[in-house]
Amino acid sequence: MRMAAVEVGKTTGSHECGGCGKRINDRYLLKAVDLYWHEDCLKCGCCDCRLGEVGSTLYKKANLLLCKRDYLRLFGTTGHCAACNKVIPAFEMVMRAKTNVYHLECFACQQCNHRFCVGDRFYLCDNKILCEYDYEERMVFANMSYSSDSLAHIKRQ
Repeated sequence: MRMAAVEVGKTTGSHECGGCGKRINDRYLLKAVDLYWHEDCLKCGCCDCRLGEVGSTLYKKANLLLCKRDYLRLFGTTGHCAACNKVIPAFEMVMRAKTNVYHLECFACQQCNHRFCVGDRFYLCDNKILCEYDYEERMVFANMSYSSDSLAHIKRQ
């Protein structure tokens, strides 16, 4: 759900807070779940953080207002990292390649362990992430005959 900060003008009528029930006389108020709120009253029902400070999205489940982190922690789905096969909590930042999901620290070439930077090219080959060099090397080997004489001259730089 979205929430919006509203500046109360002289023509705006007074509003009752959805949290404490008192009249809102502040210059700013929040509007969420069709109610108006004092900035201090709109809080996560789990961690008590002020929802107006953690973004413009909140979650409602069984009359409980939650921040994104707590909603995902309590109700989100978890997955498994395609590289290390360990659980990825629903609130954790991830990298994706097609349908594969990775921990940020696992998103690296699975041949040489090169960590990718923004803008680096990577390839998904046989469900493994490869850097450009290792992908090209794999393609060279895949396209040549496998006699020992033909492989002897190719060395990794």
